[in-house]
Amino acid sequence: MSNLTEQLTFLKQQEWIDLTHLVHPEIPYFPAFKPIEEQTLFTVAADGFYAKEYTLASQYGTHIDAPVHFWEEGRSLDELSLKELVLPLYVIHKEEQVKQNHDYRLSVEDILAFEQKHGKISPDSFVAFASGWSARFDEPADFYNQDEDGNSHTPGWSLEALKFLHEERQVKAIGHETLDTDAAIDYRKNNDLVGERYWLTQNNYQVEVLTNLSELPATGGIIFVGATKIKEATGFTARVFAIVPNSIDLA
Repeated sequence: MSNLTEQLTFLKQQEWIDLTHLVHPEIPYFPAFKPIEEQTLFTVAADGFYAKEYTLASQYGTHIDAPVHFWEEGRSLDELSLKELVLPLYVIHKEEQVKQNHDYRLSVEDILAFEQKHGKISPDSFVAFASGWSARFDEPADFYNQDEDGNSHTPGWSLEALKFLHEERQVKAIGHETLDTDAAIDYRKNNDLVGERYWLTQNNYQVEVLTNLSELPATGGIIFVGATKIKEATGFTARVFAIVPNSIDLA
């Protein structure tokens, strides 16, 4: 066998974890959009083959955001290189903190504490914020988590943490379980997604609405982001998975 074939055999002996939610009309979605629609175009019985037509927003379900999503001069989805879509994976676990505080903002201090335990985050890597929020996905009302005034309470990245990851660690991409990069309280305060705007205008990309992050170790994994190649797309629903060592330590 070739060396690459041997490496693939090794990888297939490790744990493969799907980080992608199932897409259908009842899932939570960004309020400016609408649920996915589908129409059967042909059937095997009538036409000899089965085909459907789907109508959905580019940011629906587990999806990748390209820089152009928030930056006119940024790269579109088809301009991201293949090597950017397969990256070393770091997972910052804050599930317990988010349980206590739904408005939790991942901070620079959180990142430094993570590095003190797990080592410095390497350049050109993917950093994921594991909040446990995906456990709410099947109950959209719980996922949106609105109070009596209609205000959402969801966790997110602080702007300072994103600046640190880009400027001090040269991280290539981030990911999270919620619909937005920013905590909902920050969005209300700024009337803008300042964290997401900052991250994408650095020509980085992100993946939103991930699942199963709580099953991943803090370090040692690799993430694969399966992105479509539609010309000038701002992003799209993606199939995302991680490969992690068989002996998983979530600490």
